[in-house]
Amino acid sequence: MLAARIQVAGAQIGEARAGALPSMDLGAGASFEKTTDQKFSKQYNVATQVNWDIDIWNAVEKGVQAQKAEFRATEADWRAGYLELIAGVSTTYFQILQFDDQIDQQQKTIATNRQILTIFEGMEKNGLVPHTQVLTQRAELNRLTRDLLELRRSRDLADNALSTLVGIPAGDFKVPDGHLQKRVKAPAVPSGLPSQLLARRPDLIAVEYRVLEAYDLVGQAKLVQLPTISLTGRGGSASFQLTDLLKAFTFSFLPSINIPILDPSIRAHVKTTEAQTTVFEQQYRSTVMNAFEEVENPLVNLDSHTKQRAELRQEVEYLTIVAAQIDAQLEEGVISQLEVFETERTLLAPQLALLANHQQILSDTVTLYKALGGGWSSVDVKSASKDTTE
Repeated sequence: MLAARIQVAGAQIGEARAGALPSMDLGAGASFEKTTDQKFSKQYNVATQVNWDIDIWNAVEKGVQAQKAEFRATEADWRAGYLELIAGVSTTYFQILQFDDQIDQQQKTIATNRQILTIFEGMEKNGLVPHTQVLTQRAELNRLTRDLLELRRSRDLADNALSTLVGIPAGDFKVPDGHLQKRVKAPAVPSGLPSQLLARRPDLIAVEYRVLEAYDLVGQAKLVQLPTISLTGRGGSASFQLTDLLKAFTFSFLPSINIPILDPSIRAHVKTTEAQTTVFEQQYRSTVMNAFEEVENPLVNLDSHTKQRAELRQEVEYLTIVAAQIDAQLEEGVISQLEVFETERTLLAPQLALLANHQQILSDTVTLYKALGGGWSSVDVKSASKDTTE
């Protein structure tokens, strides 16, 4: 749809240019007349007329410039939509892979809790634990299974969303199972990203061109108040006999000037275009302010989530060491299998949090990429930083 709007905007440029070109009409006809006590008369005629409104004040050119600005703005709208599509596809793909990791961990957790239930049931037979503890463990298995079903449902919905984004009917496409941390690595974000990179944002470019378009329309509206000159040329032939129609030709040339004196609609139109210009100027300022916020927010999130990742990794590392020591004690017969399972269950929570943290960092990076109008490169950052220091 955005591509079709670009074609419309391009066609409107040609339509605006056509206002400066002459127009030609060609007509032919015949008249028959009978009056009482008079002979029946007939006359045949053929004529052409050329009209040309001379654009002495460049009013038409103002309209052409306005349409060119709208064309550029529409192109920027298309790029904004394309960036939105890229961000949506990337984020949805990351979510799908995160669901795969979570499903894998959830299945391991269910297997561990089933083994714990088996131990509790054996201990109940020997009178070591009450029946309520067995029921509690069974309820825990029900909860974990319900969560697994919910994860699979969410995964299927994310598959459908991705299918729609890439233009495939929902249900006809499924992302192969994978692991987010193994398949996707978060790119490094350079520090000190310069604000000049914001100039590439398509929404800023679009609203800037629409401000220019509004200025041109105001100028065009004001020029309508000035005198206009028109040239009209007529040429043709008339005859009482059809066979003699093309034997004689006449031509006339009529220049005219139109001086507007009082036309309330013209003044009202000028005020309307000026008010629309104010709207676009305010929209431009608002878009700029939102752009800075949209860049700053993912930078804040990236910084926080990166620091959280370091803490989560250390937490997982410590609990992994504990789990290894518990396994060693099990082999020596110091502790029971139940304690091993409980340790594994304790380790699961930070492992899942680490998976979620990786997905958050990737999403923050995608959001920053979109907020900067298409990411960054080392060349862009260096050149923009150089311009800032100079």
